[in-house]
Amino acid sequence: MRLTIVGCSGSFPGPQSPASCYLVQAAYEGRQWSIVLDLGNGALGMLQRHVDPRTLDAVVLSHLHPDHFLDLCGLYVMQRYQPEGRTRSIPVWGPSDTPQRVALAYYGHPFKPVEEFEFAPITDGAEVTIGPFRIRAWRVNHPVEAYGYRIEADGKTLALTGDTDTCPALSPLMHGADLVLADTAFVDGRDALRDIHMTGSRVAAAALAAGGVRRLMLTHMPVWNDPEVCRAQAAALWPGDVELARQGLVIDI
Repeated sequence: MRLTIVGCSGSFPGPQSPASCYLVQAAYEGRQWSIVLDLGNGALGMLQRHVDPRTLDAVVLSHLHPDHFLDLCGLYVMQRYQPEGRTRSIPVWGPSDTPQRVALAYYGHPFKPVEEFEFAPITDGAEVTIGPFRIRAWRVNHPVEAYGYRIEADGKTLALTGDTDTCPALSPLMHGADLVLADTAFVDGRDALRDIHMTGSRVAAAALAAGGVRRLMLTHMPVWNDPEVCRAQAAALWPGDVELARQGLVIDI
């Protein structure tokens, strides 16, 4: 299973990275399968460096804040207006109101069907199989309906927390994962709000409580975060290396 960090900037695109988008690929039944976890604003352009977006096997959305789904509008245009014509609808998994939110974002109202996508709702505990990928969703702690995902393929496990603060769901989500990508938008000593995002120390504490996590990577940091401060706050608890997501990073899990 291969992970490519297409975008990892928190809350909005930064000068070095689009907003959230993670390309996950694996070989299965004689071909390469490709899904993206989130398609935030700015991500579609960078995604084209790695894969033709029209060939995606699925888009899986953690939640419907713009920095996690808004470039579906651009993918809609690619699907609808490509000169050779649309060959298929791309499956899109996300919160229950995803079809209405995508239509509202593009058309200005939620009533027109977006036939370029095949929408399916995600619920807490849902399990989805897409080619080689077995994906399980956990509802996490964010102000809107939001999910973390555990993706298994080729005997390996990737866990993406999505946007969340500490919550019980993080333990089964992270447990035994080969790589955890964790929201680290907040900083200890600066951000007092709770139930929105994690800090480096809260990420490390959650991973330790889950047990068996092999690699810990911090992501979704807005441009005003110093990544080394976030890393240091996690490293104060985490016994191994604390890694930082960066745009363009490719990891074979």
